Amino acid sequence: MDVRATEEALNHIEHLKEKYGQKLLFHQSGGCCDGSSPMCFPEEDFLVGERDVMIGKIGGIPFYIGRDQHDKWKNTNLIIDCVPGIGGMFSLDNGTGKRFLTKSEVCPI
Repeated sequence: MDVRATEEALNHIEHLKEKYGQKLLFHQSGGCCDGSSPMCFPEEDFLVGERDVMIGKIGGIPFYIGRDQHDKWKNTNLIIDCVPGIGGMFSLDNGTGKRFLTKSEVCPI
C-alpha cells in the first residue's frame, strides 16, 4: 500500500500550507461520513492514535489511515485527488470550494 497525490491535490496542499503553515497531516479513518474522506489537520490539532498507520507522505505531509482500514486496503494504492465540493467538517479544505477525494487502484501481488 502506498499513497500519492494528483497535481490538483498537490496544488491545494500548497495553498493550505501557505494559509495554515507547514505542519499539517492527513488522516483517513474509513469510518462513515467525514471519516471516509481524507482530512487535513494542523499537526497539533490531531492526536495520532496507536491504531493509526502512516502509509506515506503527499506534498511532504504525513498521511495516516486507521489500522482496520489499512488491513482491509493493504493491497490497494491510494491516489488523493482534489475536486470541487465541500470538505470534511473539521478538515482544512472545508470552506475552500474544493475537497480531497480518495481514489484507489489494486496493487499487483
